[in-house]
Amino acid sequence: MGLGNFFKSIFSGAAGAGQPEPSEPVDYKGFSIEAAPINEDGKYRSAGFISGEVSGETKRIQFIRADQNVELQAAIDHSIAKAQQIIDEQGASLLNKTHL
Repeated sequence: MGLGNFFKSIFSGAAGAGQPEPSEPVDYKGFSIEAAPINEDGKYRSAGFISGEVSGETKRIQFIRADQNVELQAAIDHSIAKAQQIIDEQGASLLNKTHL
């Protein structure tokens, strides 16, 4: 899904009840990060997906954080920064989880 569609779904409500729509992937240390802030009453909760390979299989893990931003772009940037922090702290072991 393109970033334009992401903005369209956020503002039109097409994403559904709290379902995040991922942004374009960002590569970081062998992982792929997709920011997917969740719209909650006009604020955006930091959230997204981290993907990576384990034994030749791609695994995709969702993360949701308590942090909120008023502006969508700030929430996207913060979600990417949080995902990078998770990768730095947990490395490949994060892919053994179902969500973070």
